[in-house]
Amino acid sequence: MFGLSLLVSGLAWWLGLYLLARDPRKPLLWWAGAGLLGYSAAVVVPHPVLIGLPALAWTGAILLLARPELIRWWLIGLPVFLAASLWVPWIVLLPLAVSTVLAIRNRAYFSLVGVMFGLSAAAFLLQLLPDAITLPSIGFDLVVFGVLIAVTDAVEEGEAIRADMLRSFVIAGFTAVLFGSQVLLFGGPQLLAYTTVAAAIAVQVLANPLASVVDRLAVPAVAAERAELREAAESLPKRRALVTEDEGEFARLTRKALSHYGDLGKLVASPLIALTDEAPPLDRAAQLKSMLLTSIQRLKPADGDFGTSDEWRHYNALYFYYVKGIRPYSVRTKREDLDAEDRRALQWFVTQVPERTLHNWQNAAARLVATDLMAGVGSA
Repeated sequence: MFGLSLLVSGLAWWLGLYLLARDPRKPLLWWAGAGLLGYSAAVVVPHPVLIGLPALAWTGAILLLARPELIRWWLIGLPVFLAASLWVPWIVLLPLAVSTVLAIRNRAYFSLVGVMFGLSAAAFLLQLLPDAITLPSIGFDLVVFGVLIAVTDAVEEGEAIRADMLRSFVIAGFTAVLFGSQVLLFGGPQLLAYTTVAAAIAVQVLANPLASVVDRLAVPAVAAERAELREAAESLPKRRALVTEDEGEFARLTRKALSHYGDLGKLVASPLIALTDEAPPLDRAAQLKSMLLTSIQRLKPADGDFGTSDEWRHYNALYFYYVKGIRPYSVRTKREDLDAEDRRALQWFVTQVPERTLHNWQNAAARLVATDLMAGVGSA
């Protein structure tokens, strides 16, 4: 039983950290990762409240996938259900059931996993089956759900997932066995085995973020360059083949590449890198960035440096947002760092362009850039 628990706990711990490390800015990955990490802790200490944490976290993940507009209400209700679970552990099944029903009504592909997880969690919380059966069953459901979340995120990003996930899994497994086996070999306590395996996996999965923190402290002058090189290396296994026959998919990939315009490490993973000449990865990413800029500049009307007429909207939506890095709706935008033209653009966005309208303009402009790229313009 201990060996199985250690294996399941380590697997959930790795997958949870893997999801969080993919992109810490994405709420979906946070919800899913938190659920897996909570389950990993529950395997070590099988308390009903700890088992409730994955149910609450995965309720958030399911809502983000099925009904994202409801997530803000779940943020309000989450502390209430968490507190109530101290006295009535099975109460966490109620929001999970509701979110799963919503997913089923939307015919979401992950709804079946939600049903499976709910049944396993109910069997544990209501003590319908022995823990030796329910805990691994919950773990299986969570791992399947976690893999689906990772695949969903990779598809959205236009990335491959199998090679990157397999690489992370193999290295994490090797480090876990290397350090965990020493505890078992010398008869260490079980809790030490759990924590040693967890620490070994965390150091591997979070190697890049940890290295970035150390670089900022030890070598701040080159920290940004080192981070870019690490991200480029990590992005190589995520690159997938480019399919140019599907215009809609090509436009979506172009939109995603534009969103990573200022991040060469991210552009390395873009399938659009196939449009560039053979060169080292960062050089090819720089070529792709130059191609995107050329296509954006072709959208600029000939009458002046800045305008607000309909002819300017596509250019403005891409150039100022991605090339100049102006975020008009962010409180962190520093107006004092902008030149006169940028300030005019910022003022126009804030006062005249709703955020949703800007998003629609960017989608339309990305399709124009995609058409430009497919025609080979800007590749010289």
